[in-house]
Amino acid sequence: MNQLHRTHERRRAPLRPATPDDFLKASNLLFGLFHHSVDQDAQDLDRQVWEADRTLLVTDGDEVVGHTFAAARDITVPGGVLPAGHITGVGVAPTHRRRGLLTRLMRRQLRDLHDAGREPLAVLWASEARIYPRFGYGLASTRLELTIDTREVRLPEATAAGRLRVGAPADLFPELSKVYDMVRQERPGWSSRDEGWWAQVLADSPGRRDGATERRAVVHEGEGGVDGYAVWRTKGGWNHGGPNAEVHVSEIAATDPVAYAALWRFLLGIDLARTVTYGFAAVDDPLLYLASDPRQLNTHFSDGLWLRVVDLPAALAARRYASDVDVVLEVSDPVLPENAGRWRVTGGPGGAACERVDTEPDLACDIADIGAAYLGGSSLAAMAAAGRVRELRPGTLNAASTAFGWYRQPAAPEVF
Repeated sequence: MNQLHRTHERRRAPLRPATPDDFLKASNLLFGLFHHSVDQDAQDLDRQVWEADRTLLVTDGDEVVGHTFAAARDITVPGGVLPAGHITGVGVAPTHRRRGLLTRLMRRQLRDLHDAGREPLAVLWASEARIYPRFGYGLASTRLELTIDTREVRLPEATAAGRLRVGAPADLFPELSKVYDMVRQERPGWSSRDEGWWAQVLADSPGRRDGATERRAVVHEGEGGVDGYAVWRTKGGWNHGGPNAEVHVSEIAATDPVAYAALWRFLLGIDLARTVTYGFAAVDDPLLYLASDPRQLNTHFSDGLWLRVVDLPAALAARRYASDVDVVLEVSDPVLPENAGRWRVTGGPGGAACERVDTEPDLACDIADIGAAYLGGSSLAAMAAAGRVRELRPGTLNAASTAFGWYRQPAAPEVF
């Protein structure tokens, strides 16, 4: 054992809840970990949503060397809305890696969430996807990143009149937030936003524009009022063939298919632009069925939201199921053993129940598999084909897999 390792063993860095006075040190750590220069405007926005009593730190003397934060937000799930810890700002200083600090932070955070009893779920975006399954997170939503050649894609002609209005996102904020709240009622994976989180989503620091313009917003007005919006910026460009600008769409939402199509016609028709990019399309996005040539959307499949079931019986009883279900699950959970064991899930579209039982199980899986299937995006049958879910009673897998699905694929429109 070398001297450095002996020193680390003798001095175990303390893990503790944060206090308001820790914000600047924690913020500076995160800016460095995610390779950003310290930005005062961004720090001011972060301070609006950062909650000391929901933050865990590892310290070494006066320095903050580890951090994780569980924001208190709601998330739409099949058939309802639930509180969920939105995990963000997870990281350990490069000087303190390989000491188990991340494991301590993640395990303590899950224990605290479970013991508090308020949030049966935790969700996050993974900067490195291989990290989080070992803490019980499953891939609950996926997304399509689009790089659209505007000269090759046409949409159907408009079938109804509507009005488009362009402005600064701040000026159109009441319309944006109203439409967003309406859309998220039906789409699993969308999270609630208070003013602080809206400020995060619409943040527009000049230092992070990468040569593009400020954000702009457009709203669509139908017969009943505003029913859709998009937020985007442009990046000018020319080549020897002429104009070659890019349109970068950060968010688009609509309560009506006419509005959704009209917004995309607008975005694809911006003068001098040849490419439109959008990184958060759902895998069942309507644009896939509107585009004259879906190949020219140039889709790239990527992971989205990772979900951890914190309180299994509460979580499985709170969501709704696409069809009637009556299945006994044998679940393993080495991090939160309260979730481990045999659970009978009964219910359907109108309600559900989950109770601990001693009867023989129908299916066996890990808690991460429950997390992956929870929003209706990952199929139990597909995971069984990968050897992750095991059918113990023949004939039970297909019915359970159908019940855990949903009529809309989950999506998540923002990285938090």
